[in-house]
Amino acid sequence: MSAFADTSVPDSELSPSDRSRRSFLRGAGLLGVGLAGAGGATGALQAVTQGPAAATPPPAGGGQFLWSAGDHHTHTKYSAGSDAPYRVDQHVTAAARYGLGWLVVTDHGGALHQKFGLHQSLADVKLSRAQNPDMLVFQGMEWNVPAGEHCTMFVAPGSNEATVLTEFEALFDSAINGTRPSSPANEAKAVEAVRWLGAQVRAGRVDMGLTVLNHPSRAGAYAPSELRAMRDADPSVAIGMEGAPGHQAAGLPTSVGGAGGGRGGYGGGPGADSFAGYPAESYSTFGGFDWLTAKVGGVWDSMLAEGLPYWVTATSDSHRVFGDTWEYGGAPTAEGVYPDPVFTRTPIAGRGDYWPGQYSRTHLGLRDFSYLSVMKALRAGRIWVDHGQLIDSLDVSVGGSRRHPRGTLGEVVTASRGDSVEVSVRIGLPTRPNHNGDTPRPRRVDLIAGPVTGAVADRNTLTAPQTRVVKSFEVSQRTGTVELTYRFRKVDEPFYLRLRGTDGRFSATGSIEPRLDPAGAVDPWTDLWFYSNPVFVAVEGRKPFNNQHWNATRG
Repeated sequence: MSAFADTSVPDSELSPSDRSRRSFLRGAGLLGVGLAGAGGATGALQAVTQGPAAATPPPAGGGQFLWSAGDHHTHTKYSAGSDAPYRVDQHVTAAARYGLGWLVVTDHGGALHQKFGLHQSLADVKLSRAQNPDMLVFQGMEWNVPAGEHCTMFVAPGSNEATVLTEFEALFDSAINGTRPSSPANEAKAVEAVRWLGAQVRAGRVDMGLTVLNHPSRAGAYAPSELRAMRDADPSVAIGMEGAPGHQAAGLPTSVGGAGGGRGGYGGGPGADSFAGYPAESYSTFGGFDWLTAKVGGVWDSMLAEGLPYWVTATSDSHRVFGDTWEYGGAPTAEGVYPDPVFTRTPIAGRGDYWPGQYSRTHLGLRDFSYLSVMKALRAGRIWVDHGQLIDSLDVSVGGSRRHPRGTLGEVVTASRGDSVEVSVRIGLPTRPNHNGDTPRPRRVDLIAGPVTGAVADRNTLTAPQTRVVKSFEVSQRTGTVELTYRFRKVDEPFYLRLRGTDGRFSATGSIEPRLDPAGAVDPWTDLWFYSNPVFVAVEGRKPFNNQHWNATRG
């Protein structure tokens, strides 16, 4: 019997790969229940992966919303090149098994994908929708951005779903039209794409369309001015970026079957199309998060300091799962036939991904459990993200005097001049082991805040120098709900605030900031963080927020 299936072997003595596989079996209720008679532990894993998706309704959360975790960045056999082996139903099954309520299929674009793969994928997505009513499955694509890199793009299900996706790919995918190199004309093409998608919504062809930039600083492909230009082109479409990229197992050492690279697939350096203003450290992750997000007072904060909505997410970017046994079935034929993956009995070394929901989660506050509600929550910024199931829930409430209603993530609340603005936070601690068999807990929560200073003169601004950690809360509680409170006293100018938390195992030397992840030497389960999206505070009598942008987020 394999070590991970032998219940006499404690979790602490297993490799990271075997811990992950044991966790999968434990979550499926298959650990120690006659695996040998079912073809061994590997056979049981195969059955779980291939079986029907578990009915897992989204978990309830605090406040007025239904909180549901999901993933907007996954890959299947329909991706361009030998990119990913999986069928759509395998990702849907895994997502359900790991507690997600929504999923976006985002295969890489290109001529063959546009002609064949997208339509075949959508047929599989529609079948999964019919078979898994407790999982909201979107069809999207990983758009090859002109003058950039990659971006999740997806639309609401409907009669024009395939048509709009196909047209978008043909018009704006850089792998089809040769617009990848950095140039003013290609940057303008990316902006045109955002506007085009917004126009399809306004014309009634689709109910909604969204874009989220993926692994934004991995190649330094987006200058801050490009981030701002795409956001400003249509804030109802270009809503944000991955705060934490996928490929979180990519930093595991080769000695345990890992890829031995940079966490998130990061760790390279600038190229011919990279923005020259980024420092060398920007090409690495910090506690698993992209440098644009992780650096307090950095690029993300510089955009928030403009007083405009721009949100972060966390995804699996699942191509090839660490410790998995499914291999790529082969390239599609000239007629567009995509072979199914091939099952092997030996885990394949060198893979750097997790299944959707296994490690990374994007939590959304939904009005109801529906496709449009998921998209509206993303657009509105009712989002918090975590790694390794560090916390179960996060409820944030912000408000001043009783004259003004309180608000939560992604909202603008109003305070009178001289008010005290109270931040109330409730954190649900984990009630069960995570998918690595550990029971994590946050040991520190940081409240980060900075003034809203308005539009920047230099569109390539990298910093918000007045943004800082205003309070760090040490957490000693191990179970139940942690309640934290902080007051901003006598407020006179608009500002924003956001939260992050950590299990506290690793930080930069002499600092509370996340450490730069060392290449080939990171067990991601030992360095866990959560991040919230911001809450903005407007002050009566001061310059109002940009209504054009904020109106675009509502609904």
